[in-house]
Amino acid sequence: MGAMPPISEQEWTVAFEKYKQIAQFKYINSHFELDDFKFIFFWEWFHRLWARLLGVVFTIGFIYFLVRKYFDRAMVLPLIILFILGAAQGLIGWIMVASGLNDTNLYVNHIKLAMHFMAALLLLCYTLWFALKLLIPQEKKTSNNSLYSFTLMVIIILCFQLIYGAFMAGLKAAMSAPSWPTINGMWVPDTLSNQSWINHPLNVHFVHRILAYLLVIITIAWFVRAGNVARQQSSLLLSKTRWWPLLLIIVQLLLGIFTVLSAPKITFGKFGQFETLAEIHQLAAMFFLMALLVSLYIVKPARR
Repeated sequence: MGAMPPISEQEWTVAFEKYKQIAQFKYINSHFELDDFKFIFFWEWFHRLWARLLGVVFTIGFIYFLVRKYFDRAMVLPLIILFILGAAQGLIGWIMVASGLNDTNLYVNHIKLAMHFMAALLLLCYTLWFALKLLIPQEKKTSNNSLYSFTLMVIIILCFQLIYGAFMAGLKAAMSAPSWPTINGMWVPDTLSNQSWINHPLNVHFVHRILAYLLVIITIAWFVRAGNVARQQSSLLLSKTRWWPLLLIIVQLLLGIFTVLSAPKITFGKFGQFETLAEIHQLAAMFFLMALLVSLYIVKPARR
């Protein structure tokens, strides 16, 4: 619809009539009045407006600093790449939204939702990595091949977990098993052998839990290993930063449990306890990724 939301009552009515044509209204939100539609419209519109503002602020700042020659030559290309990643994120976001604007799907496609989320995290990580290159001098970094590989492995596993977290959100999978420590009384769902591990809510829920437990175990092992390396090489920076992944994974696990247990309190169309916990859970996962990325930057591979 463009950058501006509906202004007049007539424009709002036209937009609401369009919303009534898609499956989400017909099968879930058929009780919506115009004010209810305005509420969900606001968050979608504000999300896009904020994305556009990011692009505008970046472009103005980039041109200004470039003209004033505040950038080193080596900084220009990474900043251009950063802008391209931001634009790609917007494109993926529209593809995701469009997947829910039809007469079949109740929500956006969960795989496209995961693509949108991971593209945002790629943008976040690239920005953080670029900042770390400007903030942390090479002499403060620690050389250790095994810890570098270990950190990279944890990040890769975390990426799979983040993808499944997006699947959880897209499939509303928390509601499929609002219990803990078992999944509806089962330790292993009976759907694993005959249903998709990507599209079935219960299977996605199970994989998400297993990856969470795995991440807790290997993060504790990583914490111990990082402590040994920090003592061996007298790295004060690594000694401090290694605590953040450990603290965040524990918080993240607890948030995940509380989020799942609050799933029966979901009220469709309303933002309540479950949604609040789910958002904090997602935010903690992003902080966990950032903490690991800082450690990956600090621990460089040793030269042969």
